[in-house]
Amino acid sequence: MQKMLKMILTSRVYEAAMETPLEEAPALSAKLGNRVLLKREDLQPVFSFKLRGAYNKVAHLSEQEKANGVIAASAGNHAQGVAFSARRMGIRAVIVMPATTPQIKVDAVRALGGEVILHGDSYSEAQDHCDRLVEQTGMTFIHPFDDELVIAGQGTVADELLRQSAGKLDAVFLPVGGGGLIAGVAAYLKALCPEVRVVGVEPVDSDAMARSLEQGRRVSLDSVGIFADGVAVREIGKLTFDMCRRFVDEIIRVDTDEICGAIKSVYQATRSIVEPAGALGVAGLKKYVRERKVAGQTLVAVNSGANMNFERLRYVAERTMIGEKQEALFAVTIPEKPGALRRFCAELGDGRNVTEFNYRLSSRSEAHIFVGISIRDAEERQAFGRQLTGHGFQNIDLTDNDLAKTHIRYMVGGRSAEAFSEVLYRFWFPERPGALVKFLSAMGQDWNISLFHYRTQGGDFGRVLIGLEIPPGEEGKLKEFLENLGYRYVEETENSAYRLFL
Repeated sequence: MQKMLKMILTSRVYEAAMETPLEEAPALSAKLGNRVLLKREDLQPVFSFKLRGAYNKVAHLSEQEKANGVIAASAGNHAQGVAFSARRMGIRAVIVMPATTPQIKVDAVRALGGEVILHGDSYSEAQDHCDRLVEQTGMTFIHPFDDELVIAGQGTVADELLRQSAGKLDAVFLPVGGGGLIAGVAAYLKALCPEVRVVGVEPVDSDAMARSLEQGRRVSLDSVGIFADGVAVREIGKLTFDMCRRFVDEIIRVDTDEICGAIKSVYQATRSIVEPAGALGVAGLKKYVRERKVAGQTLVAVNSGANMNFERLRYVAERTMIGEKQEALFAVTIPEKPGALRRFCAELGDGRNVTEFNYRLSSRSEAHIFVGISIRDAEERQAFGRQLTGHGFQNIDLTDNDLAKTHIRYMVGGRSAEAFSEVLYRFWFPERPGALVKFLSAMGQDWNISLFHYRTQGGDFGRVLIGLEIPPGEEGKLKEFLENLGYRYVEETENSAYRLFL
């Protein structure tokens, strides 16, 4: 611990990075019943804390290592941090990025003087190519998190926190990807103020650190969620795991809706828009307060980055109300007879605001409704379901059904009378030219596509919903096709929302 403490205190980050403000969030504090402070790492020159670790590492390289140039694999903030640092030091920087990387990020790295090489559809493929280039060229690799100097650079955030708050903190909430930021911050805080609780926050579908700490060993995830792409890491670092096991108090998992709600909370507090990974701290803080019922404490969330694609804002806005527990989604079955729809709408009264309403005739005996309503809290959501049941309406709460929120709410139209042996799958397609053609070419002429829905989210990957007519006996062939395709997927054939509306 003493070695890391010294490395943090002697870090060279301020040759490039700035000391960011620790700002009060009065409205959020009043709402949560605690004093909430936001550490504004989104105000760094590259809009992310990653500059701290990258520069500290580059600044400590030997003259020979600098002469060899630096190289990194990254699709986002680390890439910009390395490129910025290399330009400041006057050395060459090569950044290997997935071909799926949004153009805004590629342009940002090039604007900072980095030489961009696009390779593969994923970070893993880009990293493999980067490793080969290191062997071929002898360039110096700058790791995004599992390096003592990188960790020390990120740890300077904690030094600022203690000075800016006069040490009066109860808990600090930090986003977790590979673990560099939380490892550095936790080591520093536990050395000087061990009573401060250090809480990491991960998406539920990118929780490598949480799983590793629970199992006592580093866990490699089979797949990672891509909404919070800044923390989409399959495996955490060796150094970061050891440090987090010693110094981190707990990890909180949050879902996409909670992240979107946190983005809105940060915007309302600062009028700035953070990226999904940058909002994890606030998302975890809000969940911590809600579940632990804490009050009167001083809580800090680190806004870690603001490299948000503008095109993603539509998706964020749509998911925000659910994330803030202000909207509930239900599937309701009503009898198909005169006055039934009017009666149902009357039951929606009691001052409730309808946020969405889709109606589809299912048969001559019944119809299905996809409805969204505004709610105050989870208790009201449950009460609404009981109210529907009490009035004789069959209903299913779809508020936590990702298929319903991502696809079905945009395509309610009833099942096809002609489709046979239909199976339903969701795919995560890389957002690059040829992705759909690759899928169709691999499938060939064997099966018929009976349903297709795609909607861009402005990220590295798009979400596609596909229905396929699979003749009996070809299930094994389908499984082989899916495994060889190389795209992340999940089957949704038994999803209740699909059964009702599609």
